[in-house]
Amino acid sequence: MGMIRNFFEMFFGGGSGAIRETVEVFRENAEAAAQRGATYDQAALAQFAGEFRQTQRGRFDRIMDGINRLPRPLMALGCLGLFVSAMVDPVWFAERMAGISLVPQPLWWLLGVVVSFYFGARHQAKGQDFQKSIAATIARAPQVVASIEQIRELGHDSPGAADTGADAMLTVEALGKSENAAFADWKGKAAG
Repeated sequence: MGMIRNFFEMFFGGGSGAIRETVEVFRENAEAAAQRGATYDQAALAQFAGEFRQTQRGRFDRIMDGINRLPRPLMALGCLGLFVSAMVDPVWFAERMAGISLVPQPLWWLLGVVVSFYFGARHQAKGQDFQKSIAATIARAPQVVASIEQIRELGHDSPGAADTGADAMLTVEALGKSENAAFADWKGKAAG
């Protein structure tokens, strides 16, 4: 008996956890792996929640958002106004266009860069807000599914909907015979 014990101690070491420690050299500890996975998932969800948490915007942010909405409509209306002014007073319009033709090329490039950056940044900010709203909607999906399941359980065709529970009188009334007037009428016509 001592020789077998010595053999196992030589390969697996002594003590109660020696076999477990030896096996963990060849195979991952499933419990520890599950704990690491759960910790990782919790950290990822916490980061995701922090990133998409909606914050209250101050008065300044709301005012600036309102001001930022002005350039596009003003540019569109300005272009339409130029067409109208060209038809109403062609000489006035020609004078303005002659003045615009004197603007140097680098200034046009600068205007293009400013407008591109403005609309590009605006597009990116609105795109990120849209992604946040989608994430918030997706986060509410499990609650909506649970609500739908609760509503479906209330339906007449769901299992257990007609369960009388522990009420004995209700069970007797539900299982007892009742006179069905339409059936009795049909039965009378069939017999007669």
